[in-house]
Amino acid sequence: MKINTKVRYGLRAMIEIARVNNTTGILQKEIAEKQCIPLSYLDSIITSLRNAGLIVNFAGRGAGYILAKKADQINVYDIYRAFEPELNLVQCKCDTIECIRSGICPAEDYWCRLNTIVKEGMINQNLSDFT
Repeated sequence: MKINTKVRYGLRAMIEIARVNNTTGILQKEIAEKQCIPLSYLDSIITSLRNAGLIVNFAGRGAGYILAKKADQINVYDIYRAFEPELNLVQCKCDTIECIRSGICPAEDYWCRLNTIVKEGMINQNLSDFT
């Protein structure tokens, strides 16, 4: 399993936003500089985080970003879901694919348990744990 760059950079951006004072917000340019994320790439990350309801503009267009909720109410899985569909470590256990070996595969339970462990690990790690 490999977590893609948008998810990794999204987490770093969210940590940076969580660190700022919510009375001013932080500019996208500042996030890019502090986290060494290309500004052009960060633009799409910010859009996804905003669309997921995780961040908001503090004072309208051209202003800084703040968290839409408290840091302890946002977990890593929320951030993951801003960029990816439901977590599926193996394709055969994906909700959109019906595996012909489902129910008879000797490794099926293992993959289900592992997927649950990873997902729960992401859910149990709040943004406040990083700040």
